[in-house]
Amino acid sequence: MIETFRSTQRPRLALVLGSGGVRSVAALGIAGVLEQAGLKPDLVVGCSSGALFGACIAAGMSSDTALESAMKLWSAELTERRRWRSYAQLVMPRLFGFDAGFALRDSSLIAERIQQAFGDQQIEKLPRALRVVTTEAATGNRVVLENGSLTTALLASMALPFFFPSVEVEGRRLTDGVISDPLPVSAANDAHVIVSLGFQGAMPRRINTPGRLAAQATTAMINNLQKAHLRAAQAAGQRLLNIDLEIDRRIGLWDTRAMPRIFEAGQRIAEARLGEIRGLCAPTAVAA
Repeated sequence: MIETFRSTQRPRLALVLGSGGVRSVAALGIAGVLEQAGLKPDLVVGCSSGALFGACIAAGMSSDTALESAMKLWSAELTERRRWRSYAQLVMPRLFGFDAGFALRDSSLIAERIQQAFGDQQIEKLPRALRVVTTEAATGNRVVLENGSLTTALLASMALPFFFPSVEVEGRRLTDGVISDPLPVSAANDAHVIVSLGFQGAMPRRINTPGRLAAQATTAMINNLQKAHLRAAQAAGQRLLNIDLEIDRRIGLWDTRAMPRIFEAGQRIAEARLGEIRGLCAPTAVAA
C-alpha cells in the first residue's frame, strides 16, 4: 500500500521511534543531544511507546520536562485496571458477549494521563510534524495518523490487542502500530535523513507457561518484521542511521524506575554517533 503524507516541504531530519516499552524513553535523550548540536529533527514518527515519547518531542518539551512527563505517562499502575467482565467473556464468550472490542485492561487511566500531558492538542497543530503509526484491526494494514486528536492517536498506537481496547478513528478500528510496523522508517521516506531507534524484543528464557509460549512466537515475528523493514529502507536508498541501544540488563516494559538511566544511555549513544549523523546531514551528502 502506497501512502502519501501531507507535508508540503520535505523534512530535513526525521527521528523514527519504534516500539520498545520503557526503553523508548532513550529517544528523549537522543533528541536533546541532536538539538544541542543544531540537528533538531523537523519530523517525528512513532509507534506504540515510541509514539508516546515522540509526542513529547513534537510538542517541544525540554529534555527534563519530557522525562518528567514520560515517567507519569508510562508506569505499571496504568496496566492495573482490570476489566473483570473480560474473564467471564473468556470463559463463556457467547453468554457474556465476546467481540472485537475485547480487552483485559481498562485504558481510561492511560487516556487520563495523556490528556493531562497534552490537553486537547491536535496533531497538525504541534510545533513539529508528528506521524503516529497504528494498525487497522480489520485488515492488518498500517495506518499513519497526521491530524486529529493527539490523545486518540496515541491511545490507538498503544492499543495492544487482547490487553487494551482498540480505538475507533474515522470509522476504522485501530490497534497497536507494532503489529504492522514496529520500526516505521518507511513512514518517513520523504525525509532527507532518518535517525531511527528500534529494539529487538527479548525472547523468553524458559517456556513454562502458555503466556511465554505465545510471547516466544509474537516476539520472533515482531523482531523479524522490524529487520525486514530496515533492510527494505536501506535497499531503497534511504539515508538512514539506525541506533541499537544496548542496555546492561533486561528491563520490563513498564519499569519506570529505569527511565533516568535509559534516558542517559540515549544521550551517550547520540553523542558517540554525532559525527555520523552530522555526515549524513551535511548539505553535500543530502544533495547527493
